[in-house]
Amino acid sequence: MAAPVRMPKPTCLIQNQEGRLSVCPEALGVLRSIRHPVVVVAIVGLYRTGKSYLMNRLAGKRTGFSLGSTVQANTKGIWMWCVPYPDRKDQTLVLLDTEGLGDVDKGDTQNDTWIFALAVLLSSTLVYNSMGTIDQNAMDQLHYVTELTERIKAKASPGGSARGGLEDSSEYLRFFPSFAWALRDFTLQLELNGRPITEDEYLENALKLKKGSGTLRRAPLPRAPGPRADCLPQDRRGRDPCLLPLRWASLPDACLAAFLLAVLAKLVETYVETISSGKVPCMESAVLALAKMENAAAVEEALARYGGLMGQRLCLPTESVPELLGVHAECEKEALQVFMARAFKDDAQRFQVKLMKTLDDRKEEFCRRNEQESSQRCQALLASLSVGLEEKVRSGVYSRPKGHRQFVGDLKDVEGRYRQEPKKGVMAEAALQQFLESKEAVGRAILQSDTALSEKEKQMEEAQEQAVAAQREKEVLRQRGAELEQKMQDKQRSYEENIQQLKVKMEQDREQLLEEQKKMMDSRLGEQEALLREGFQKEAKRMQEEVQRLREQSASVKEPSWMEKAMDGLLTVGSLFLPGIAGKAVGLISNLFRRL
Repeated sequence: MAAPVRMPKPTCLIQNQEGRLSVCPEALGVLRSIRHPVVVVAIVGLYRTGKSYLMNRLAGKRTGFSLGSTVQANTKGIWMWCVPYPDRKDQTLVLLDTEGLGDVDKGDTQNDTWIFALAVLLSSTLVYNSMGTIDQNAMDQLHYVTELTERIKAKASPGGSARGGLEDSSEYLRFFPSFAWALRDFTLQLELNGRPITEDEYLENALKLKKGSGTLRRAPLPRAPGPRADCLPQDRRGRDPCLLPLRWASLPDACLAAFLLAVLAKLVETYVETISSGKVPCMESAVLALAKMENAAAVEEALARYGGLMGQRLCLPTESVPELLGVHAECEKEALQVFMARAFKDDAQRFQVKLMKTLDDRKEEFCRRNEQESSQRCQALLASLSVGLEEKVRSGVYSRPKGHRQFVGDLKDVEGRYRQEPKKGVMAEAALQQFLESKEAVGRAILQSDTALSEKEKQMEEAQEQAVAAQREKEVLRQRGAELEQKMQDKQRSYEENIQQLKVKMEQDREQLLEEQKKMMDSRLGEQEALLREGFQKEAKRMQEEVQRLREQSASVKEPSWMEKAMDGLLTVGSLFLPGIAGKAVGLISNLFRRL
């Protein structure tokens, strides 16, 4: 894997000029040039509150993102800085510094909302930066979060309107990044009702519903798996008790595998283009579009790996078809692993099926090349070995009494020496058969002109030669039949390898999904318990319904049929790819899942 990208200084990722957003090609070039996992941390907050300073600290630098000391906002658009991830090799931390919200010089809050929305859409961890304590004023400033429901769609609902697409908050919050609230110039003692509390408890208390308010006072912060949000206070003296303020150990590991920089580059383009066109970005649609792009790239990467490995390991011509198929099987397995490692959301296995068929075509092409190389080598060898025989035919040596027996003897000598030569390849018998057939007319002419033989002897000689020729042809046909059977068995092996690797990937995906759902349920149950304890019965009932939906989803994922149904794509192609395999495939899949 390539070393993490190192940028000496930040660069502009998304420009904001006269209220219009556009992507900077240079920054996209940096993202596209790297292929390894990343964590994306974005910071948002009011202008002139020190966001850039905080991001420089996260980068482990004193300078980098532009700092300002006047009342005018210093950062415009969204700036990016890729730095090595602390204590994690081959991983990169992508820091996104956004322009300050609420700048009076803008005169339009819609631009702020889109900047905030992009920070949410592109990050795996979102830091909200503010000054002082979490009071009602600070909560009111988080109106950008509440407006996300009008600016972002979680699911692409057919026939639905562009707005109002976030009816299921659990679907929306699944996409929301982990959240940290950084409090600058925090001077209060962390105590509540006479007892010490943690930073996170302080945040949770500030977000509690308040009776009698008539409306929810809690800001719709992410309820992601694991800790829902972090509070990161910093005192006036600039000491950062929690810094580098995001506790690196608490950053979710899932984020590390969630993005590749090339995918992130496509996300930036997709979201900015959608916003610039006046449409509402849909997270599900973006993910599906990225999946299509990445899966197509995964197929190409797998094919490139297969071609490279075959070029290294295969030496043509091979002595037998199984030898070639053995090399193909090893290379195909590694190519399939490359595909599985990169592909995601290939729910109908369309791209895996494409890879499967293409690899089979590539194998057939190697088989044709193998036969061609073998034929050329055998023909050249036979031409070299038969030089003396051809010279005798031209000089009339065999056109005399007992010349036929001499011709047959010389022909057998050529055949004997030919068989002793190594590395002739898979077409050795077929090439010999073709060579001997080409000499039959010459042999008959010599036989008929041989005055030393009676007519009866000539007939016996001709019958014997025909019998030998028929036996040779039968052997060639037998060999061809054996090769076809070997290729069909290889198709069976390839099909089973695809099923096995897909099963392993799906098991991993299912475990990850179940773990995510369990954490979400635990989080919802904790919130429901708190709501009941505080007397919010209506909200607690709504939370219970959400928990029940999660339980039903988990139950369906645990069913063996969940994975069997996902195999339909491979099962369908199996019946086309391997005639007569449909029944065997059903049995194979059933056996695989019976052990789950």
